[in-house]
Amino acid sequence: MSTPRQAAAALFAELDAIGAAAPAGGSFDPIAITRIAEAGLAGVSVPKEVGGLDLPILEMVDVWSELARADGSIGWVAFAIDSAVSYFASYLPDEGVADLFADGLPLLAGQFAPNGAGAEDGDDWVVDGSYQFGSGLTIADLAGCGFFSSPADGSDAGYRFGVLPIDQAQVTGNWHVLGLQATQSVDYTLAGVRIPDRHTFDFFAPVRYRGSAVHHLGVLPLTAVGHAAWALGVTRRVLDELQLAASRTRMGAPSSIAESDHGLITIARLESKYASGRAWVREVCERAVAECEESGDFLSDPTSHLVRQACVHVNQTGVDIAEEAYRLAGTVALRDGGMQRAFRDLHAGGQHFFASNAASIDWARSLLEQGN
Repeated sequence: MSTPRQAAAALFAELDAIGAAAPAGGSFDPIAITRIAEAGLAGVSVPKEVGGLDLPILEMVDVWSELARADGSIGWVAFAIDSAVSYFASYLPDEGVADLFADGLPLLAGQFAPNGAGAEDGDDWVVDGSYQFGSGLTIADLAGCGFFSSPADGSDAGYRFGVLPIDQAQVTGNWHVLGLQATQSVDYTLAGVRIPDRHTFDFFAPVRYRGSAVHHLGVLPLTAVGHAAWALGVTRRVLDELQLAASRTRMGAPSSIAESDHGLITIARLESKYASGRAWVREVCERAVAECEESGDFLSDPTSHLVRQACVHVNQTGVDIAEEAYRLAGTVALRDGGMQRAFRDLHAGGQHFFASNAASIDWARSLLEQGN
């Protein structure tokens, strides 16, 4: 019987072809998500109580990495939808889960930054907002959102995550980008949408109703795990493509890349960077889950910052590896193909908040506080 990673790897050729065939300015064929589900890989991070797999965290990383290795856009949407479903499956009360998971695992996409405002009205929040980067929204059943929540009693506003039927969101498009082109991470707006309170949870103080220690990581660390796995997968694709290009001799060069000291040293150095980043991600993921298992509570701030920094590291290092591999491969990388697609996707992913230095500042402060 194959492992989840092997099942994901077996999809490589089909997902690669689907990703390559995505039309300019359009989504990849949603059949890709169907194929992932048919391979038994839907809901890898979702609690078993609602039909997910809730895989051990390293297997989760392996699956997301393999899907991203096949195609960055497909892998991105797969982990983004999986992560979003995982939040709500873990942190919604039973009544909310009964509504949203009645027909199995939904496809849920959206942006969860607090770009909306919600006013309490009875058992609902009435939400208005303008959102971007709803990765996979054009193939989703449900739209997610983050909003500042103003209680009816006039008490301090909070920050909630909510979910609503996709037909209640106004999808406006606007995804004309360098990389991750087929994710359809489009803009959308909400205008006076009523979201039942049971379909929302408090970002700052979620309650874990179901799931495993993985779901005590919390929203930011669990999302960071997905972004890290994605970066590892697309970086692996760059290095695989570089190996294929190594037999070529660039114009004016005395030998092929694989026969030159410069080529061999560069390949060895890039592979070392990738391997060290992958090892660190796996180490911190295991450490984070072990902490949650021991405490029975949500992840501590220092470990949360550590997980997020490992994510930043492999995303930023992935961009560096892609740039150097692109230059070494010469015109092979210039033409359309796996390396060029991965190069563009890594640069797009490298612009995301989870690849930014915001986490680096938090982690460094934690280190200095521990040192004192």
